Amino acid sequence: MKYAGIDIGSRSMEVVVLEDGEVVAFRQAETGHAPLEQAKTLLEGLSWDCLLATGYGRSLVAEAFQCTTATEIKAYARGARELFPDVETILDIGGQDCKVISLRENGKIKKFEMNDRCAAGTGKFLEIMAATLGFGIEEFGERALDGRDTLKINSMCTVFAESEVVSLISRGEKPEDIALALHASVAFRASSMLRRIGSSEKLLFAGGVARNACMSKLLEKLLQHQVMVPEYPQRVGAYGAALLAQEER
Repeated sequence: MKYAGIDIGSRSMEVVVLEDGEVVAFRQAETGHAPLEQAKTLLEGLSWDCLLATGYGRSLVAEAFQCTTATEIKAYARGARELFPDVETILDIGGQDCKVISLRENGKIKKFEMNDRCAAGTGKFLEIMAATLGFGIEEFGERALDGRDTLKINSMCTVFAESEVVSLISRGEKPEDIALALHASVAFRASSMLRRIGSSEKLLFAGGVARNACMSKLLEKLLQHQVMVPEYPQRVGAYGAALLAQEER
């Protein structure tokens, strides 16, 4: 039996296929302006006995493929617990949202908080700032690690923060120092959300931004404990969806 999970986010989508409890297929693509067509392309050529959709676009896929759905909160909780059985808190920084999920001892959701009303503190924020500084998004974190902790970004609004960055560039500040300050502002916002929800030291960092080494380092510094990052942080939601599909059969 094969079980597939697809996570349709605002910026990207991922699909995971499980067979005998092992990941036998993983694909990822940009969501784009036509998420259903992109989802169909992503699923093309794959086979499954049961499919479950999660994320912002789950209803589109559910209608097209006649499959079940689950919220991204539930999918992330399930995927995270499978990867790290003792995890108690999940931080997911995605393309256009940031969410914190607190789990009970049995893995069920205790409470959660989500910021999905603006780009502040999300992957989109970092993407825009990287472009403003002339960095590729893949190198942004690495360049920030070379920066000195001498600057501070005062605004988390993307528009105002971009103006700050332009002003700092015109003052002759080093791009690496500005990059570090930008990462620090995102890490501080995330740590504030974690503290509000009552984060524990058993914290899993998921989502595409979790691949950014600077973000993980700054979070550990602010929280004063290690942060768990899975090998493929961007597929936690799709993995959880596939596990839920398996449990529904």
